[in-house]
Amino acid sequence: MAKRKPEIRVRTHGIYTKWESASRTLPKISEVTTKIKAVVDVEFGLIVNVKGGKNLELFYCIDHPGILDDQGARRPPFDGSVYVKTNDWDFYLGDTIWEPVHDKLGNWRMTLEIDGNIVADKTFKLIEPADPRSAG
Repeated sequence: MAKRKPEIRVRTHGIYTKWESASRTLPKISEVTTKIKAVVDVEFGLIVNVKGGKNLELFYCIDHPGILDDQGARRPPFDGSVYVKTNDWDFYLGDTIWEPVHDKLGNWRMTLEIDGNIVADKTFKLIEPADPRSAG
């Protein structure tokens, strides 16, 4: 009998409430968007739902626009893997903004793969917030 393919769908994407990695609760969506104002502590990303994929390995990658390390070299994309825990499982992939903000500006591409196939792909554009002194 052929193994059934898991069903994967992006439930939400955009700006979220603060995520606590130790918590079992996923962050809540605050705004659906792909354009993110680069303000310290803003949480952004996507939540996917995986049905019928228990124990499959899910590979994630967050390719950032060029975050620098302490020596001024570009850090590699953030990547890794997790195992799908149940047959109806929600997973949050995201990041937050920290100082210095200037090297966080630009496109952040977040992808998820199963068995070498991209099953979710979302690009967020981090932009400078408008200078409140220039308004009015």
